[in-house]
Amino acid sequence: MSSATGIGRASAILASGTIVSRILGFVRAALLTVVLGLTGNVPDAFNQATYVPNSIYALIGGGRRSAIHVPQIVRASTGEDRGQAYVNKLVTIAVLGFAVITVVVTIAAPVLMPAFVGNRSELPIAITFAFWSLPQLFFLGLYSVLGEVLNARRSFGPYTWAPVLNNVVAIASLGVFVVLFGSVHVGATSVTSQEAAVVAGGSTLGIAAQALVLTLAWRRTGLHYRPDFRWRGVGLSATGRAAGWTLGMLVLTQVAGLIEVRVASSASGTGSASVAVMSIAWLIFMLPHSIMTVSLVTVFYPRMSEHAAGNDLDALRNDVAQALRIVLLVLTLADAALIAAALPFSALFAHSPTEAAALAPVLVAYLAGLLPFTALFVLQRTFYALADTRTPFWFTIVQVVVVVAGVLLCLLLPRTAIAAGIAGVVSIGATVQLVVAARLLRRRIGGLSGRGIGASLLRYAAAGLAALAVGLLLLAVLGGFAGGWPTATRLGGLLATVLIGLVVAAVYTGVLAALRAPELGSAIRLVTDRFRPARAE
Repeated sequence: MSSATGIGRASAILASGTIVSRILGFVRAALLTVVLGLTGNVPDAFNQATYVPNSIYALIGGGRRSAIHVPQIVRASTGEDRGQAYVNKLVTIAVLGFAVITVVVTIAAPVLMPAFVGNRSELPIAITFAFWSLPQLFFLGLYSVLGEVLNARRSFGPYTWAPVLNNVVAIASLGVFVVLFGSVHVGATSVTSQEAAVVAGGSTLGIAAQALVLTLAWRRTGLHYRPDFRWRGVGLSATGRAAGWTLGMLVLTQVAGLIEVRVASSASGTGSASVAVMSIAWLIFMLPHSIMTVSLVTVFYPRMSEHAAGNDLDALRNDVAQALRIVLLVLTLADAALIAAALPFSALFAHSPTEAAALAPVLVAYLAGLLPFTALFVLQRTFYALADTRTPFWFTIVQVVVVVAGVLLCLLLPRTAIAAGIAGVVSIGATVQLVVAARLLRRRIGGLSGRGIGASLLRYAAAGLAALAVGLLLLAVLGGFAGGWPTATRLGGLLATVLIGLVVAAVYTGVLAALRAPELGSAIRLVTDRFRPARAE
């Protein structure tokens, strides 16, 4: 089976799991807005409470831990025990560490939450939610470390499909809320401890299920976990040195995130875009990134790590160029479609055209940075494959300075524009960070110009701009800008979103075909390769 075919099938498994998970995630988010609302103190307090465990998790491990541990696990797997000792020690440290920290921060919820809540009237509600949300920290850590081992062993499916169970459990808990309490709480100014237990506790139960289901997949990898408290002699010190720079980077980004939340929460109130609106907009923003970029780069990453470990820089450059061409081809289409359909898509989560109009500008401001964010993700993973976490620390400083300065300036904006301003600043920060990262990577492995990246980007831009223009024209014809049926109801928003998406996709594909873009044929082959039966070597 060819390398391209293997990558296609593996990324198909990841993408399909992510698609199902994201669809359920949208259902969950829509139900949450039905139960708690989109704007106001209660939905904002809930989102602040769930932001805290994710923020702390990122500081002590988070998503970039996998960028450190996967190369280390790959290297350790070359030993006689196939990395069993390293994995046992790594999991033991992670479980103990996350357990202790989770207990401490949960007890300290009344002390922690004031740092994240800018609106004092929301603080009691946020603390109530936090007692049920903060235990998520332990299960996020467990899910991360178990998934790292599975991905390093090229068992990608369980890690990607586990969030489906998470969303199913959370959706069920929202259904239980409606059954138990009889009515929705849109516009409410407080919650009872029982209501918080069902909403926030159900969310935590979903993340627990997501983590624990991965334990069922371990035996298929040939690994059998046994607690091991002898933490010397298997290379954990190298992981610690790499994690030091990554921890510094995460501290910087989380400080920036804390400032974003505090500034956004200052705009909280019924009818005003704030933390909950930004959370929904970010969920939509992450949809194409998670489905395509993360799934594909997750599959590429072990191979990139192997080429980097073997100092095969030409192969590594080819990996980077191929990943960029594939993800940017699809993400340009997704970006154009989502921007064109931002208003009707926002109606899926809103109770009125006014709320949709509050969400849409925030979504568009985030989407302005989708392509730089995507390319940056690929370049960051390239540095991590090179076992270089120091360089990403330095170019992250640039991004943090830009974001913090810009977010603070957003306090000068009208209250209704603060959330969109913050989202725009985030997009600008990602763009600046990408420029710096690309220059630094060029010094490290050489340029990618000989691999057709520049010409590909020009074709994508031409097709994307043409498709976006047609999509916006269609939205205007449908009456979307005038508060017509595309934003009046959730059903109208869904129908308009599908229609605009199909038209944008047709125009984008047509322009690429007219430009004779070779990437279009490559993408079609990549998709068809996913479904061809495997052939014996």
